[in-house]
Amino acid sequence: MTTTAKPIRNPCNLCQSARAILKRPKTGQQLCKDCFYHVFETEIHNTIVDNKLFRRGDRVAIGASGGKDSTVLAYVLKLLNDRYSYGLDLVLLSIDEGITGYRDDSLETVKRNRDQYQIPLLIVSYKDLYGWSMDDIVKEIGRKNNCTFCGVFRRQALDRGAIMLNVDHIVTGHNADDIAETVLMNILRGDLPRLQRCTSIITNDTSEDASGIETSKILRSKPFKYTYEKEIVMYAYFKKLDYFSTECIYSPNAYRGYARVFLKDLEALYTMRLYFV
Repeated sequence: MTTTAKPIRNPCNLCQSARAILKRPKTGQQLCKDCFYHVFETEIHNTIVDNKLFRRGDRVAIGASGGKDSTVLAYVLKLLNDRYSYGLDLVLLSIDEGITGYRDDSLETVKRNRDQYQIPLLIVSYKDLYGWSMDDIVKEIGRKNNCTFCGVFRRQALDRGAIMLNVDHIVTGHNADDIAETVLMNILRGDLPRLQRCTSIITNDTSEDASGIETSKILRSKPFKYTYEKEIVMYAYFKKLDYFSTECIYSPNAYRGYARVFLKDLEALYTMRLYFV
């Protein structure tokens, strides 16, 4: 007597052979864990290939903060580099802004990621580059607009670190949510010239030496441009990745926070709206 296999309760929309355990925020698909990993990684691979982000032999610095985005980026980029033979030389580049109780703790996570993923790490500090830390700056100017100052200093520090590492390319973990927030912020500020740059998946930064002479052009790109923040969190959770989740102590009242709340409310009403911002 043959027995009929029981139908799978709530089957995965893709493989139909395993039970779905999550709903993709981006598409609404009900997926099993393995199919979610596959589509998440494949979409990032397609983004890299379709936009020709890298060339074989490129030395690529991954901007690593210890947060979910950069941790997942480091993990996935190493995975795809091995799987598809990109031929990249990967390094981690972290910036120590000098924020006690925040950056010192997150850098411990980055150091663990270095060991877990076997990727070399360079840490560059504001103190070494500029002679002061963000804690020093906040003591002098207070907490108003310190995110703006820090953003400028951090970008310059990444460029300086990239020169130290002699890299061709910097990648950051900016995701679809981040880019949508930046678009909205620039519109509200009336800063239209920045709109094109903030939405570009790849940009070209010119670096100069101490005398102001152009020394190199380092490419920057955002492999997560089309990746939802919620899906990055889900991937990190199911993969049990080691990341730091505490918010910067100086950023609770940052202007970006208002844009984030508005877009979260919009996304709750209209699925995939972030993708089209």
